[in-house]
Amino acid sequence: MSLALTSSAFNHNGPIPKTYTCQGKNISPALAWSDLPKGTKSLALIVDDPDAPDPAAPKMTWVHWVLYNIPVSATGLKEAVAPAALPPGTREGANDWQRTGYGGPCPPIGRHRYFHKLHALDVILPDLKEPTKAALEKAMEGHVLAKVELMGTYKKN
Repeated sequence: MSLALTSSAFNHNGPIPKTYTCQGKNISPALAWSDLPKGTKSLALIVDDPDAPDPAAPKMTWVHWVLYNIPVSATGLKEAVAPAALPPGTREGANDWQRTGYGGPCPPIGRHRYFHKLHALDVILPDLKEPTKAALEKAMEGHVLAKVELMGTYKKN
């Protein structure tokens, strides 16, 4: 078995329901994971959109959510998880709205892809003080035991 990531809200490569977007409640979807590799000490989650601003001519990857030091005892995140309800020890990074927390899909044009990337790490990272995605990825270098992606799509109507 290899690291697995699923959501009860949407299927891999399927549409993300409006509830989880800026046109809905803008809440995080429930996520569940399993089959952590031996030696995993913590998990990191990055949610991003490589199609910004326009999938026909992408110019950047927009970061929607950054979490790290998720404990291995956790098996997922509940829908609409509040910062205070994150698994103990979990730390938040900064998204591209310059804040912590989840920011749902809100594409200005076209159907965008949203990648939920879960990393199994062989360390518990130091306090990175609300790192950006780039800073977290740099801190994870050489420590990723496994990575899995769950991708959903969204287009405003």
